Amino acid sequence: DELPVLVRWFEGIEPPVAKYLIPILYSREQLAKEGTRIDADWGVVGCMYTMEPEETPMAPITMMRNALGVEEGGSGVPIDRAAYLRSVEFWRTHERWLKQAQEMYGVPPEIVVGIVGVETLYGQHMGNFRVLDALATLSFDFPAGRKDRTAFFRDELAQFLVMCRSEGLDPAEVRGSYAGAMGMPQFMPSSWNRFAVDFDGDGHADLHRSAADVIGSVAHYLAEFGWQRGQPTHYEVSVPADTAQRAVLLGPDIRPSFSPQEFLELGAALPEEAQRHPGKLALVELQNGEAAPSYVAGTENFYAITRYSSPSYPARAVIALGPAIAAVVAPVLGPSL
Repeated sequence: DELPVLVRWFEGIEPPVAKYLIPILYSREQLAKEGTRIDADWGVVGCMYTMEPEETPMAPITMMRNALGVEEGGSGVPIDRAAYLRSVEFWRTHERWLKQAQEMYGVPPEIVVGIVGVETLYGQHMGNFRVLDALATLSFDFPAGRKDRTAFFRDELAQFLVMCRSEGLDPAEVRGSYAGAMGMPQFMPSSWNRFAVDFDGDGHADLHRSAADVIGSVAHYLAEFGWQRGQPTHYEVSVPADTAQRAVLLGPDIRPSFSPQEFLELGAALPEEAQRHPGKLALVELQNGEAAPSYVAGTENFYAITRYSSPSYPARAVIALGPAIAAVVAPVLGPSL
């Protein structure tokens, strides 16, 4: 019933009938991590309707995450050296914009470089699905059996059309992920409209081709979600032996809710620098497959990264990747401001 909304935006265009159905598959292991257990090797988590035959494997963000150890939010697969060197080159090439973003928003270069690397490997894997197809599918035929996010995607569809109009883009040509995320930082349309900045001053916020705009937009996004200049993302922590006390600390999930003193009173052990932390902390549990979980005391900055990509695993991957790149870049360019 709501398809005419699309027609009103583009007069004279009839809604097309899809010719192809693309299933979106997750492995049994990935589904188990998300709380769904199946007997088959693969499970269908969604489908997308399109006019073009495409076979686009999700080269996604897992490529860089898998380069990290299990405790860093990855699978422990040996690092892809070419990908790692691409990260270093991105930092070296765009040092000016990274420093400018840090001065303006307080976000260190290693965090911005880590996010763009984890999301798309610096533009290598931005997705090849028509965003209009993806968002229309999820807006009007959301997969059954999962938490219904129809309202979210309908809003994103409207935001996408607004974005195309303001940026002078053809909605039928914009490509992105199967969920509608776009560009090097994989912004959803609403995030593009709210947080994308024209950092290079050319009159457009181009998150597909302008590294300057990408860097400024990622830093702006984190700043808007509470990034605190000069604070770490997390501290080491020894969790309480008492499971009831541990459950209290884990209750708010990743949202910083306890002072360092409250951590100590509940049986956790923190290093001295964490005990002096001026804000709240969160006990973050990181699952490590069949191994025992690991824990960190997450700060407001850890939480800000999770607002970018909501599970804590991508945040841990970003945090681990950035310093690894910084160790190579710093001797040449100098430390972060």
